[in-house]
Amino acid sequence: MSIDSGFLCSCCGRHHDELPLSYHMPAPAHWSPEMTGAPDSALSSDQCVIEGEHFFVHGLVEIPIIDTAETFTWGVWVSLSRDSFARMSRLWETPGRESEPPYFGWLSSELPIYEPTTLNLKTNLHTRPVGLRPVVELEPTGHPLAVEQRTGITHARVRELAELLLHPGQRK
Repeated sequence: MSIDSGFLCSCCGRHHDELPLSYHMPAPAHWSPEMTGAPDSALSSDQCVIEGEHFFVHGLVEIPIIDTAETFTWGVWVSLSRDSFARMSRLWETPGRESEPPYFGWLSSELPIYEPTTLNLKTNLHTRPVGLRPVVELEPTGHPLAVEQRTGITHARVRELAELLLHPGQRK
């Protein structure tokens, strides 16, 4: 079974042409626009440094969609130690980097629809071949996001996520 490209939204009653299978957080939760241009802080689409002391990598929490070949993806930020960040950065463009052991980190994105917060969930960050974002493996806890990553989600849950994210003021 494949996911169709559109859906009738129960929040606004309109047909949306696309059912998004991916959402990305633009920056770690600790980033603020005032940091842009600061000499010790930088944000790119892949990495972030805050005040020369906090180091983050953009990775993917991949969640299988049950009864399909599709994957739902959260683009999130993971904090790494200085040493892990330095090693990952050194190997960023190196073929074979995917053979590196995973890097321990803390989830540094607050996904707005999960209770309790997703901030500071324990993770392992797995590098993949050059050009592909790392995969974020959550510690197997009872947190709803970790459970979804382990067990998968239904097509109905994907639609529910889309409705909650497209209409944040209209939570069900």
